[in-house]
Amino acid sequence: MGAPETSTASTETRVSARVDAIAESATLAVDAKAKALKAEGRPVIGFGAGEPDFATPEPIVRAAQEACADTRNHRYSPAAGLPELREAIATKTARDSDHVVQPSQVLVTNGGKQAVYQTFATLLDPGDEVLLPAPYWTTYPEAISLAGGSAVEVPTDESTGYLVTLEQLEAARTPRTKVLLFNSPSNPTGAVYPPERIAEIGRWAVEHGIWVVTDEIYEHLVYGDARHVSMPVVVPELAERCVVLNGVAKTYAMTGWRIGWMIGPNDVIKAATNLQSHLSSNVANVSQRAALEAVSGSLDAVAEMRAAFDRRRRTIVERLSAIPGVNCPEPQGAFYVYPSVKELLGKEIRGTRPRTSAELAEVILEHAEVAVVPGEAFGTPGYFRMSYALGDEDLAEGVRRMSELLSEAR
Repeated sequence: MGAPETSTASTETRVSARVDAIAESATLAVDAKAKALKAEGRPVIGFGAGEPDFATPEPIVRAAQEACADTRNHRYSPAAGLPELREAIATKTARDSDHVVQPSQVLVTNGGKQAVYQTFATLLDPGDEVLLPAPYWTTYPEAISLAGGSAVEVPTDESTGYLVTLEQLEAARTPRTKVLLFNSPSNPTGAVYPPERIAEIGRWAVEHGIWVVTDEIYEHLVYGDARHVSMPVVVPELAERCVVLNGVAKTYAMTGWRIGWMIGPNDVIKAATNLQSHLSSNVANVSQRAALEAVSGSLDAVAEMRAAFDRRRRTIVERLSAIPGVNCPEPQGAFYVYPSVKELLGKEIRGTRPRTSAELAEVILEHAEVAVVPGEAFGTPGYFRMSYALGDEDLAEGVRRMSELLSEAR
């Protein structure tokens, strides 16, 4: 009897190489692990998730409740977004950043992540390069890769306030450079670029015919003397080669409502709308009605949240900076700190010698029951990203546990 034939099913690749190459979102993975440990009864405090701990403001919730009963919202609506929401986003953009656009230049998306992916899918061809300052949000390189592009990392560190220089960008530019990804205020560092640096970078992009994708979702979360400035406002000639990304998630504590948007030249928005018409069709109408109330309404609740974040920002910087081996620059925006823990690597803690920030994060989770996201997730090993969008008591207790554990490092 001959040997049985080998099944092709045992050797075939079941998942496409494109999708198989996608890394799991590290921030969501840390948050999920923290929640799983809590469900087991362990008192884990999580600094991983990038979402406000506040409830969505009541007028927004009420608008959604009313929308549920309105039969207009039970049907399909335009793929690009409800016309009244697109108009309100254009009005809000002019109000908040002086960037004047038409409703036709707005595309409403299923959260900020879809806006990121669709922008790169619309702009990039295989082989195109995107300059990506690091540390960067974990989704950026994955979206670039899925769109067929190549991310060219431009590293920054605490010595420069995590701000990329024009000289670094020019050194990284090649004939294949098509896009610069710009994020200010920054996730994960909280860095905010000064207006003069933004103008300098914008003029450089215009000079070399480079597109700028600027993520402004943390625009309202700036502190002290820092202020948010939109690049196409300070460099108007860039507007025809610029896509602005934004959404309601961070400003209005609406992470679960899944409303983001793209703003850009009409031809780009039309092409991205065509893509979305096949990808997801319209965004959920009830969420769109809630977002309409958010962007059209008062910013009073936003101011209250920002004041709480500012208080927590100062607290976490002070307490982390007191831990030997931790260097924590003060962020000027968003709700993250990005401390360096490089001095702690290789030291003994509870019988182990973590060599990477990822290993150190595991030690902290196991022995202090505190969840942080290691810098490997953001392209810069040797750091942690810690969100201070959590209650004051949890913040203080979490840092206390870390301090007690890390003070044992020898």
